Amino acid sequence: MSFDFQAYVDRINGMSGIYSFDVFPDGTYSEIRLMAIRGGIQGAPPGAPDFYPGIPWRCYFTDLNFESYVYKCAAFNEFLYSYTNAHGLWVKGFYSPMEIPDDDIDVKSEGRVRTCYCLYTGTVSAQLESDSMASHSPEVAGAVANISVKLHETQNYHQAMAAAMGELQNVCGTAICMLYTIDHARQCCSLITSEGVQKEYLESLCAEMSRSPFEIAAAWEEDLDDSDCLLLDDLSIIKERDPKWYKSMVGYDMKNIILFAVRNNQTLVGFIWAANYDAAKMVQIKETLELTSFLISAVIVNHQLVAQLELKSTMDGLTQLYNRNAMNDRVDRMVADKTTRPAKMGVVLADLNGLKLVNDDAGHDAGDKLLIRAAALLKFAFGEYEIYRAGGDEFYVFCPDITEDKLAQQVAQLLSLANSTPDVSFAVGSVHVSGDYDILEAMKVADENMYKHKQEYYEHNPYRDRRRSDR
Repeated sequence: MSFDFQAYVDRINGMSGIYSFDVFPDGTYSEIRLMAIRGGIQGAPPGAPDFYPGIPWRCYFTDLNFESYVYKCAAFNEFLYSYTNAHGLWVKGFYSPMEIPDDDIDVKSEGRVRTCYCLYTGTVSAQLESDSMASHSPEVAGAVANISVKLHETQNYHQAMAAAMGELQNVCGTAICMLYTIDHARQCCSLITSEGVQKEYLESLCAEMSRSPFEIAAAWEEDLDDSDCLLLDDLSIIKERDPKWYKSMVGYDMKNIILFAVRNNQTLVGFIWAANYDAAKMVQIKETLELTSFLISAVIVNHQLVAQLELKSTMDGLTQLYNRNAMNDRVDRMVADKTTRPAKMGVVLADLNGLKLVNDDAGHDAGDKLLIRAAALLKFAFGEYEIYRAGGDEFYVFCPDITEDKLAQQVAQLLSLANSTPDVSFAVGSVHVSGDYDILEAMKVADENMYKHKQEYYEHNPYRDRRRSDR
């Protein structure tokens, strides 16, 4: 007598399906088959075949974590539960092993193929359910609580994330656990371990994979293949999907990996990555990551928002140089606390000649373009120092710990660049100070020297002095 799988799931309210696979005599598993589904296949890719009982599950989806739960549930007769955040939705899933009678096969006989069945039921919600989060083992609940405390016991973002990675490292039973963050607004990525920010390791990873930080993030998202996480007992899937990453990991003797997407709503803001984890703790690890990833994402997004606001408050939007507020803060700190002053300081004031003329004759858009080109020359000449747009056409440069000779060379380079650029001309004043100097007095001297240079410029180019024609 054949079992009616479809009739069985049709009596269940909500999302449900029955899955089967074979366990071979050598202990390996076959591909998972979908025996019945209630309500049809939701979200199947374009061109996917029509459903029939026994169709391979991968005709529709590839979710290695879901498959791992199905295998573990049915092969070992375990009831499993998951509560996951997947692409902005909370999915509650129950996995139940099923005994399906078969009069033709003695499933207990050795040397025979054994067919296993798993009933999956689930619900989807856009909102987090606190009761569902509580339905976890004491180990998972304790780990989540510890990570939450670490994330909020200090105001220092990097220290908090490092502490959280240390907790996750203990949960995973691995020597290293890393957070890879993605800041779309500032176009930068960072890598944080329990030891803090790992700038050199990120640079090394990029070099090994011949990818930029954003290219690494894009490749990892492709490696996930529409899943939110990968917990792999071996690297064969990565060898197939991402040979460059596979080669990098093999070089570090990595045997298994965790790659978990960290999303805020539907925006990818990072990854949690670990290697050589304790495979016996796979379920605990997955549940802990599912419950803490949204906590981590909230801290990441808040930090990025604050950084963006700070950036806007200190940066000039047109030239992408530091603005007058940032310069005043820097000066105030040096005046208030002499210990913040470098032993030597070069101060440069570069005033853009002819901006008013361009604004009057060609319009402010042309004037803005001139300012942008002027800023580009300043960055080229003084890129390693602090460049501020102090006013409409005035730029200050602070050069901590510079020698007097080098300051002169940098100023000469700026003037040479301007002379070779047809529409950019600077009047430049500079001063080099050391010892018990007054930064405000140094800025005043730089201003006086700049004014002398500007007077010389207009004496040689009187037609460009719109100030005189306006009198």
